[in-house]
Amino acid sequence: MATVSVILKLMALFQKNPHSTHEHYSLFDVGTNKTMLIVGLGNPGKKYEGTRHNVGFFCVDEFARGHEFGSWLEKKDLKCHITQKTLGETRVILAKPTTFMNLSGESVQKIINFYKLKNDQLAVIYDELDMDFGQIRTRVGGSDAGHNGVKSLISNVSADFGRVRVGIMGNKPAKMESSDYVLAKFSKEEQEKLPLLKREVVSLLTEYVFGGQLPHDTRNFL
Repeated sequence: MATVSVILKLMALFQKNPHSTHEHYSLFDVGTNKTMLIVGLGNPGKKYEGTRHNVGFFCVDEFARGHEFGSWLEKKDLKCHITQKTLGETRVILAKPTTFMNLSGESVQKIINFYKLKNDQLAVIYDELDMDFGQIRTRVGGSDAGHNGVKSLISNVSADFGRVRVGIMGNKPAKMESSDYVLAKFSKEEQEKLPLLKREVVSLLTEYVFGGQLPHDTRNFL
């Protein structure tokens, strides 16, 4: 009878305090030791698909496919498309801002605040006009180097986040404005090599997730 009495008291306690049950926790909080946010920069809409400026979008898409993340969900309150999954002991959140490139920082700031993250849990993938196609550089911190998306990020979340910079400079016509060039599609020859680019970025991000640190490194995939 004493045992039954104890059980009844415990049941009453949980009914009075429903937050003591497992429902209080997010599914992705259970059994994970850390969280990483990986953001790909780009412009939303079919008009910009396959353009040089959207290299961040299709690299994070490839990472999601390679590690079998769930479907992308539009989160209007966070101004992004988002998906997440636990890899090993790390909750990995992937995001693609829907703000258009120049306001990317507004979305990233909202995501960081919502998930209560710090900048050392953030890595951003974006195009780099000052690097040749075939190069990828990683580092933490730095300037915006004239990239408006990164400028917005620095303005909203500061500069001390991880960067995966993907070179997009190819045979740019001398008279072509840089603003037009980044919004143009890759050349036919470059498009044939994009699978190599995606594979290298997926490999790099996988190392980052399981290793826990983003190295200061330059890689060539051609």
